[in-house]
Amino acid sequence: MRQVIIYRGENGLWVAECPSLPGCISQGETREGALENIKEAIEGYELVLKDDGLPIPEDTLDALLVAV
Repeated sequence: MRQVIIYRGENGLWVAECPSLPGCISQGETREGALENIKEAIEGYELVLKDDGLPIPEDTLDALLVAV
């Protein structure tokens, strides 16, 4: 399980980021597409780390929504 941040980018595409995996970012034309793409990106990221013998960072982030 990984926390993912998803938002509309400047170009109108949906952007999805996985903060616990630095640089693991994807996008899609729809929110659902961006989520599917980030899942693939996370899997690929973790596979490369395993292949390189590097540890896979744990997801230790705590996200909150703040009303302003």
